[in-house]
Amino acid sequence: MYVPPAFRETDEAAIHETMRAAPLASLVTATAAGLLCTPLPLLLAPEEGERGVLYGHLARANPHWREPALAESLAIFSGPDAYVTPSWYATKRETGKVVPTWNYVAVHAYGTAEFFDEPERLLAVVTRLTERHEGARPAPWAVADAPADFVAAQLRGIVGLRLPIARLEGKRKMSQNRSAADRAGVAAGLAAGEAGARRVAALITEG
Repeated sequence: MYVPPAFRETDEAAIHETMRAAPLASLVTATAAGLLCTPLPLLLAPEEGERGVLYGHLARANPHWREPALAESLAIFSGPDAYVTPSWYATKRETGKVVPTWNYVAVHAYGTAEFFDEPERLLAVVTRLTERHEGARPAPWAVADAPADFVAAQLRGIVGLRLPIARLEGKRKMSQNRSAADRAGVAAGLAAGEAGARRVAALITEG
């Protein structure tokens, strides 16, 4: 990922928050069969290893886990994003020398993917992912709500993923390269938009 100095995110807590907030990541692996990409929810265990470990699972029928990797795998996490029109810039009124752009937050996590199919480990990953996404619901569903034999059968249809993070790249492109007046114009314009745009506006205002 190309990350100019102005947009480089180095705060590990902020990077981890982006990863936790992303409901769906993309796992990309280079293989002899070509690039393989699987969208999947990933769970961050920051307490494991030097930089944390990612956990998830893939369908057993998915060839992604069977193809030997030629290099590290890449997990892509996307944060808030929004289109930025030049009309919001004070510079447009002053010189007209402006172009459209896109503001966004992204995190790339690199590491060697490991796959496993032990039922106990799979159950632990599925349980933790379920608790993460069901926890805030008024009547959260739990894995234990389903019959044990049904759960066991479902586990036989998946393969677990463990990805120790070797390096992290964080990018937070929020108009930092623009003047204060331009940033204020972008924040105001986005604040009047839909929910996703308003989240970007808040990030610009935070600095």
